[in-house]
Amino acid sequence: MGRAMHGVDPAHDARLQAALGWHFADPELLHRALTHRSYCSEHGVEESNERFEFLGDAVLGFVVTTFAFEQFPRLPEGELAKLRAAVVSAEALADIAQELDLGASLRLGKGEDASGGRAKPSILADAMEAVIAAVYLDGGLEPATRLVVAVLERRIREQATGPGGQDYKTRLQELAAQRCDQLPRYQVRHEGPDHSKRFFAVVSLRNEEYGAGEGRSKKAAEQAAARIAWERLQGEASSASPDRGDRIGVGDA
Repeated sequence: MGRAMHGVDPAHDARLQAALGWHFADPELLHRALTHRSYCSEHGVEESNERFEFLGDAVLGFVVTTFAFEQFPRLPEGELAKLRAAVVSAEALADIAQELDLGASLRLGKGEDASGGRAKPSILADAMEAVIAAVYLDGGLEPATRLVVAVLERRIREQATGPGGQDYKTRLQELAAQRCDQLPRYQVRHEGPDHSKRFFAVVSLRNEEYGAGEGRSKKAAEQAAARIAWERLQGEASSASPDRGDRIGVGDA
């Protein structure tokens, strides 16, 4: 499907607004948030999303800080700071942007587009911040807060469980080393075009498939598969008798 004038695709626009849970009164704010500087350099008229990134970063930090402060009253200041840093990282924001299929709606220059810009983590993370700013400018703090909490609450709560709490690959690796005396093995494949890939991961233990997952990034798919495998291995450990537990600890091929 060809893009409409000025690089805006109405179908992508509608899907993205539905995914964000916010219908823009001023759609131009969303378009500005999706406009990369490479697009501006080719067209020479529009401002890029860089100022929106600056504002979105501030809104994001405020919302995450407030949510964590209110939800985890026993968490000390140092741990709150670590939590915020983890969940507002460029890597986390790029993952969220991929989950929302933000790349399909970006306005990029032809060269950036041809070089895979719609899938570049740095571009996606910046655009995610800009979109948060656009929602804030269009509707105020309340809808911006709803958006941030909707896309980050799970990550915030998992991070708050402690070191490595959000990382099921780490959890699975530690549990597998204890129970199976071996490390998990991952296989990942992907489908779809560069700007809208879908990744599928399978994790194996003891030469047996223990979990499968999918996501819009390799990391997300591996984490989803690791979570299934970790929960299964936890269940086996909980229900096993002491003798059976010893056998699992030794591991078998």
